[in-house]
This record gives sequence, structure tokens and C-alpha cells, in this order.
Amino acid sequence: MAFFTEITDGISAMRDLVGDCVQADDLPARIGALDGDAVISVLRQANEIVKAVEQVSLVASGIVSRRSNREAGHSGLAQSNGHRSAASLIQDITGTSRADATRQSRVGESLLEPEEAPFADDELLADGSDTCASDAPRTSARWDDPLRTALFGRVISQQQHDAILRGLDEPPTPEGASDAVLLGFREAWTVAAEQLVAEAAHRTLEELRAAARTIRDQLDPDGAEARFLERHAARSFRMWTEPDGRHRASAVLDDDGYLWLSTIRDAALRPRRGGPRFVDADEQRRAQELADDSRTNDQLAYDLVMDLLRAGSLADAETVFGTRQAGVRLVQPVDASGQATGPVLTEDGLQAMPDSYAEQRICDSGSTRVTVDGCCNPLDVGREHRLFTPKQRIALAIRDGGCRWKACDRPASYCEAHHIDPYSEGGRTDIDRGILLCRFHHMRLHHGQWRITSDRKGEFIVRHRSGEERELRPRIALAYAWAGIEPPPKRFRPAA
Repeated sequence: MAFFTEITDGISAMRDLVGDCVQADDLPARIGALDGDAVISVLRQANEIVKAVEQVSLVASGIVSRRSNREAGHSGLAQSNGHRSAASLIQDITGTSRADATRQSRVGESLLEPEEAPFADDELLADGSDTCASDAPRTSARWDDPLRTALFGRVISQQQHDAILRGLDEPPTPEGASDAVLLGFREAWTVAAEQLVAEAAHRTLEELRAAARTIRDQLDPDGAEARFLERHAARSFRMWTEPDGRHRASAVLDDDGYLWLSTIRDAALRPRRGGPRFVDADEQRRAQELADDSRTNDQLAYDLVMDLLRAGSLADAETVFGTRQAGVRLVQPVDASGQATGPVLTEDGLQAMPDSYAEQRICDSGSTRVTVDGCCNPLDVGREHRLFTPKQRIALAIRDGGCRWKACDRPASYCEAHHIDPYSEGGRTDIDRGILLCRFHHMRLHHGQWRITSDRKGEFIVRHRSGEERELRPRIALAYAWAGIEPPPKRFRPAA
């Protein structure tokens, strides 16, 4: 079906449902009079039309961006229309934010062929119709073709396209590399794009973005080290006083600094930020005091940082943070001989880090070795304990990466360990019978007639009493991180 014919058919379908000769202010009454199924049909038709029209807008934005580049100078399309940049012109036309206009410009330009130009007049037929009879797509040898195809096919949104494209970035082109090596990089990036497109329907935007960065660092470890060092070199801290006397500060953090500050903040403010409930009476009291505190989270975080600066390195960790001292915890798969077989990931956030940083942390804090079986389940620890031990919690964090509930982004330190076999019914506190859930989803499980099952070999399945089932997949970044472990999961292996 021709592109604009599809849009016209969608509009006709909505007209049949809502009626003809409808004014905009009539829509609430007209649609409100429909039954539930008809309302959902209208919503679906409208959404498909929006996606189709968005494709036109994206391509047009890409061409505006291309014709407004630096080489075009003052004669550029945006500049000749009174704007300094393509994003400014797009923002003025669409009424979106500057960030959305910039993304639209970036995604639109990525959809264009390298030498793409608008249709010339001689590409129109004698009767004035366009050349839509030739529906064969233009071909190219670009690694991001799976993303372009998925976007035009409405499999992914422009936000998902942008997250994957920016996360993977361009394949590396090492100086002096042979054509075969460069081709290997492009092929690996293409496979990565295909894998992430397939995951897009089951993952949040933030998880797709994090997974793309993890895969990029796994496929290009030299580049990962270079990017780590670039972020370190860009670190900065500034303080200034505004004319009204208000003091301000601004920081650009490197990876290490960000991890430390975020774990310090989360450890101290966890009860205010959705962390797990506490079973210890003193911790319950501390959590209640924090919940009752009249300060905002930002004010609490500021006061915490100031307390740390005052106390310095001699701060009493338990007094400042409670029973869980803040610290950066890293995870890295290794083989039986201790050789690394995958990327270094932070336990919270699953951010990829270079091997050199892991070695630095091991020298400072040591390491805990967790042995896994052929199904990547950590071996059992502490069967006699009612609650999962700290070592078991580390093992669950390695396997799950955070809350396993679909679309939940809570990190491992915000989660509670759930017994899928109720302890009161004889269930054991074993790793393969436990799963990490954030407090919200843990409560929903217990109070919403859900139950999690597992056959010890497959994925965890959450089942509702009504018969509904959902598969609880591990974090996508961890799935790729385990790519070098035998037996390998059904994922691609780095080709370059």
C-alpha cells in the first residue's frame, strides 16, 4: 500500500467511528459517546496516523538539518529563514522543546542516504503523479539499516531509534586497520542493532540506551577505555556567586565520581526514594524519621554532601549512612582461571566500566568470587537462613541486575529478595528459588494475586490467578555481559 494511501485509509476509519463534519471542540462529546472498544479503535488509528506523519516530519527535519550545516553558511536553509541552527527552525515550527527539536534533527538526518537529495522535477510522471509505483527501497551498506528499517516500519519509535543509535555510536575505524577488520566492526554493529530492535518491545527507553552503551563498550574495549579517560579529563567543579548574593556550584563528574556520589546519596536517602523496607527496629525508626523530615530530597542530599565534606575521610559510616555503608560495587564475569570474559558492570545502573577501573577498585576494596552453574545460576549459599545473606544478595544482583518486573528500572540495592517458594510452606533460601523485586512490585506480587514460578532451567514466570502470564527477563545489559560464558546464551558474540 502506498504511504499516503495508508494515512488516508486511517483517517477514513476514524471518520467512520467518530462521524463526519466534526469540529475540534465536538471531539470530547463524539468520542465520549462511543463504547470502550470503539474508543480504543480511535486511539489506535490516531496513533498509527501520528507515527506515519512523524516519519514525514523526521525526514523533512533531516533535510533541513543537512541544508543548514556549517558549510552552507548564511545561505543555509535555517539561516536564510532567520534561525541560527536547524534545531531552532524545527523548534519554531513544531513548538517542541529544544531537546526534542535537536533529537528530531539528529534522527531525521540519520535516515537520509549519504548523497540523498530531494526528487527532481523530471522524476514526476507526465500526468503529474509521483513515482510511487517504484516501491523498491534504496539500498546502502550502512550498519544502521536495521534501525532505519524498523523506524520506517513503525517497529520502534524515534526515541528508541535515537537511544540505540547514540548508544552504539559509529563503529570504530582504527588507524591502519584492514578492510576486513573494518567490515567486521560494521557487521558486529549491524547485529547489535538488530538485537536491540528485537528487544525494544520489551524494554524501557532507559534500558535500551544503557544496553546499547554496554554492547558498544564490549565490542570496542579500546574505545571504552578512551571514552572513560575522556570523561575523566572533562571533570570539573565550579563555584560562583550571582548578583543577588545566591551562591551556586556546578560539577561535571567522571564515572568514578558519579558512582560514589550516587551511591552515597542512595544509601542515605533510600527510604525517601523507594528503597526496601527495613526489618531492624533501629533502621525502621531511622527510616520513619527520614520520611517525616520536612526537608526536600534535594535539600537532604545537599546537607549530606556538606556533612561528608566536613567529616572528611574519617566519617563514621554507620552514623552517616545507616547499616548499609555506601560504596561502589562492580561485577565482572571470569572463567575458572580467573581471566575476565566479559565487561565490568556496576551493580547499580549496569554501567560499563573499563578493566583498569575494576583493577583499581580490587586493590582498594578486594573482591568476592561467585561461582555459577551451567545455567548461570550462582551456587547456593546459606540454606539455613530465613533471609538471604549478604553474599546471596550479591549473587542475586549479579544474576538479576535489579528488579526483574517488566519495565522496572529499580537497581539491585533498591530491591528485596523474594522467595518464589514461600518460606512458610517449606521453601528454601536458595539462589535459584529467589528473585530480586523492588518494594512496589514485591508488594504487588503478594497483594495482587500473582505468583512467580520457575523450572530451575528457564526464565522466571509471573502468573496471575486469572491465568495471565508474563516472562520476567533479566536486565538486557547483563544478558550481553554473559555473552562469553560457556555455554553461551542465544546472543551474538563480538565479531570485531
